[in-house]
Amino acid sequence: MHLGVNIDHVATLRQARYATMLHLPNAEPSVLDAARAAMLGGADSITLHVREDRRHMQDDDARAVRREIALPLNLEMGATPAMLDFALSLKPDFVCLVPERRQEITTEGGLDVAARMDELKPLVAALMGNGSRVSMFIDPDVAQVEASAAIGAPMVELHTGRFANTQGEERAAETARLVAAATRAHEFGVEVHAGHGIQIANLQDLNNVPFLTELNIGHTIIARAVFIGLSAAVREMKDAVSALQW
Repeated sequence: MHLGVNIDHVATLRQARYATMLHLPNAEPSVLDAARAAMLGGADSITLHVREDRRHMQDDDARAVRREIALPLNLEMGATPAMLDFALSLKPDFVCLVPERRQEITTEGGLDVAARMDELKPLVAALMGNGSRVSMFIDPDVAQVEASAAIGAPMVELHTGRFANTQGEERAAETARLVAAATRAHEFGVEVHAGHGIQIANLQDLNNVPFLTELNIGHTIIARAVFIGLSAAVREMKDAVSALQW
């Protein structure tokens, strides 16, 4: 099981003070140092999201990580012509297409691939032709899995936000949705990832979902890093993921 570490919140912290002063040598914390610390802690890949409004990660952050960090780079991005141009120039190892809404704090909910197939299919083809493997960030819905496969996406990332924010019978129902979506993706030969709201506390329930090959985790790792350091927080999560039996 691979662990992708999302370092967006490191940029969020930097932007809180230095959004208009990124040229200064003391603008901190450093996204590049965060990527290095994640690598030292055992991350299998680095995930970052360059949003349309550039609220945290900047173009130069992504370029620096791509240039300096010897780990696969997973670029999360909105499905827009401008972001396609950026991704084609950056050439990340992976691209995860996500929905974006200006009013949201972070990405909430999955991309409606089924409603946007004609728009998304050529975008996926362009990214794949440029050497990036493409994942669709979708709700755990069988119809969205089928649409993702139909447009040629080799991977899906199942949105686990509702799973993470429920308990008891609701958690069981959300887990069942994840199981059904992951199973359908596997039937299509589509690689299955998951992300959003995953913590050590809910990993055990997520262990019931078959065919998962990668978890992309950010907020809980950065939150834990405040107390024990980023490399240690990544190692803690990596050990917890590795201890489960997928």
